[in-house]
Amino acid sequence: MKQQFEQFLVRVALNSIGLFVASLFLKGVTYQDQWYVLVIAALILSIINALIKPLVVILALPAMVITLGIFSIVINGLMVYLAHLIYQPFQVSSFGSAILAGLVVGLVNYIVTRLFDAFAPEEQ
Repeated sequence: MKQQFEQFLVRVALNSIGLFVASLFLKGVTYQDQWYVLVIAALILSIINALIKPLVVILALPAMVITLGIFSIVINGLMVYLAHLIYQPFQVSSFGSAILAGLVVGLVNYIVTRLFDAFAPEEQ
């Protein structure tokens, strides 16, 4: 249980970094220049990804198969847009911006996870 909580906190931190990077590159993503807005938005996004995203992925499985997985980018954007709807201080101007922000968050998560894996000591 403790390990799962630690992994969740790492995901919140990675989502915070990803949303920050997305706000740097995309004009349509703003957080009122308050760090706590990013942290709360990342917490909400992490909860959405843990609870709602698996159900959406199952429902969207036919679209995922037809597009060979590319539809997952749209699902990530939908999760970012849903976080915007739940937490208004975190602003996303359009669904297109949400899709791009989801792509940026996913890339940041991927890169940081790979860096951690590369420098982590091997378990035996």
